[in-house]
Amino acid sequence: MAEEAAVRAQAETVRRLKQDKADADEIAKEVAKLLEMKAQLGTDEGKHKFVLKTPKGTRDFGPKEMAIRERAFKAIISCFKRHGAEVIDTPVFELKETLTGKYGEDSKLIYDLKDQGGELLSLRYDLTVPFARYLAMNKITNIKRYHIAKVYRRDNPAMTRGRYREFYQCDFDIAGQFDPMIPDAECLKIVHEILSDLQLGDFVIKVNDRRILDGMFAVCGVPDSKFRTICSSVDKLDKVPWEEVRSEMVAEKGLSPEAADRIGEYVQLHGGLDLIEQLLQDPKLSQNKVAKEGLGDMKLLFEYLSLFGITGKISFDLSLARGLDYYTGVIFEAVLLQQDNEHVEEPVSVGSVAGGGRYDGLVGMFDPKGRKVPCVGVSIGIERIFSILEQRLEASEEKIRTTETQVLVASAQKKLLEERLKLISELWDAGIKAEMLYKKNPKLLNQLQYCEETGIPLVAIVGEQELKDGVVKLRIVATREEVSVRRESLVEEIRIRTSQC
Repeated sequence: MAEEAAVRAQAETVRRLKQDKADADEIAKEVAKLLEMKAQLGTDEGKHKFVLKTPKGTRDFGPKEMAIRERAFKAIISCFKRHGAEVIDTPVFELKETLTGKYGEDSKLIYDLKDQGGELLSLRYDLTVPFARYLAMNKITNIKRYHIAKVYRRDNPAMTRGRYREFYQCDFDIAGQFDPMIPDAECLKIVHEILSDLQLGDFVIKVNDRRILDGMFAVCGVPDSKFRTICSSVDKLDKVPWEEVRSEMVAEKGLSPEAADRIGEYVQLHGGLDLIEQLLQDPKLSQNKVAKEGLGDMKLLFEYLSLFGITGKISFDLSLARGLDYYTGVIFEAVLLQQDNEHVEEPVSVGSVAGGGRYDGLVGMFDPKGRKVPCVGVSIGIERIFSILEQRLEASEEKIRTTETQVLVASAQKKLLEERLKLISELWDAGIKAEMLYKKNPKLLNQLQYCEETGIPLVAIVGEQELKDGVVKLRIVATREEVSVRRESLVEEIRIRTSQC
């Protein structure tokens, strides 16, 4: 009996152990399910770790920043239109093959997109190559156009100096077969007009010619195969001293020290018509057909710029190279010499604020028959200009208006919401920019304070007496003067008074 009891007890123990194991397995399965669900849903801890930020090299623009931008865009577009330009737009991305091989060493900065249905695409790097593709595709041989849009570069951003990965370009281009240097001179005049209008401070527009550079490289002993790579080294002279540029040419790019020294004699020269005349007499350069042709056109350009009255801001600078492969003739770059701002202790170094040149071969690269369309254009470095304008306004503490509201429709007593709605509708229908507070019975003081804070110049006040008399009380916020205006004359009175603001 004792033995049977022991066997039964042992069997019971085994059964319990099996049950416990089964229960443990079931619990483990449930826990695993819960952990999986938790991972899918995310945890509170995970939410706290999420960082809200814009991608590297980009930024948001609030109402104040956008008001500054719109002011600058308005000045630039006004200038482009004054010179007779039409406006176009192109897609933000292009076929990768459209962009590759057009930017020299900068091609590595192009943003490639994933394969989309068999097409290899890239975000546009600038607005010039898409423009050339547009001309070739539509068989356009003559157009004066402007284009303002965002472009993208996988660059190392320096946002304090207006260098971003996503930024606007403002381009003006003249395409067509014209007499030498007339469109080129107009592009330089446009740069001068825009920079003067925006009052950014003192500036200089550096001018050179790819043909002069190529001729110079040839007479200095640079092999043809190294022209473009040596060109990109010379282009760094505005940022680093000659010794560093020379070292790069010799040590990294395999140029002979003698050739580098001969280049150094030329690229440190800058001036005006006198320098052009001097180089036309240079025993080496004057023997080079390409350089002589470039110098002849440069002389003609300066004669036209003299007629425009802007040669005081133009410098013929042999160190200007501009790295883009597609330039074929005149090249130019506008640089701020200082920030004319007494509120800032140290001038802000922002480098180039505009650049451009002639690119006669680019359209032909897209045309099936290689037909060339001569082009010259300029791009305004709007992001760098914004950086200066923003810093200047911040330092001056000038109040920026972020709306264009002309009048606030207000009431002096309660229960006049319907009357305010009727009046504001009349104003909107007449094209007046008007606002009202979204409250049934706002206090008059709060309505007046809103105008002070937002810069709204006028308040149209409706009250019980005014409704009986068929008038509206118009208050001038700046002077606090109030005048009674007949309801039917209100629109005209607002137009007159806001045109004087």
